[in-house]
Amino acid sequence: MASSKRLLRFWITSFTIFFCLLSLSSSQKVTLSLYYEALCPYCAEFIVNHLPKIFESGLISAIDLQLVPWGNAVIRPDGTFLCQHGKAECALNAIHACAINAYPDVMKHFGYIHCTERLVLENNLEKWGDCYEMVGLSRTAFDCYINGYGNQLEQRYAEETSKLYPAHKFVPWVVVNNQPLQENYQNFVMYVCNAYRSNQMPEACRILNSSEETLSRFNSSVEKLSNSHQVCYANN
Repeated sequence: MASSKRLLRFWITSFTIFFCLLSLSSSQKVTLSLYYEALCPYCAEFIVNHLPKIFESGLISAIDLQLVPWGNAVIRPDGTFLCQHGKAECALNAIHACAINAYPDVMKHFGYIHCTERLVLENNLEKWGDCYEMVGLSRTAFDCYINGYGNQLEQRYAEETSKLYPAHKFVPWVVVNNQPLQENYQNFVMYVCNAYRSNQMPEACRILNSSEETLSRFNSSVEKLSNSHQVCYANN
């Protein structure tokens, strides 16, 4: 009996330590949130050409990526949506919301969203349906859109976007641990690395921190981005 009690205490202690370590590991992750709309060309460019850095460099292990496909859309008094780039954007926003819901694994839903946004840049959006097969996913997200659940998800994203403080002025609107990067959104990797608190620094952050040219590249990119206004403004 005494032996059984000691064994039970051992397992309880082991599980307690395990879940404490698991909680600590989760809390160390940096929240990277992207508020965007599906047909804004600058959102598409960011998703296709910049955001994949977190997967290619292994930085995703340090990041909790949150994608919010609503952007500059508004809800009319009758409850319908008005999107900046028309009805097609409302539809694709909802399909993206369905993909995030249907494929919770960030690698899966980002893969699908990346595929559709690449088609946006290529002016080839009519082939968006091919992305399911291209990234090896079922059409569950499309069924979600057809039955109207995508609009319910979009209402949640609309509410989340409306609670941003300060309020977003344009998209893509990138936030790192509640800090909006505003016009400097393309330098999100630097902000993620600065926010990450762990003894095991991701390789991408070590490379960034060891580069003597980091500061000059940072300042140069800020000036370039500020002058080019590569965003879709909320009041347009």
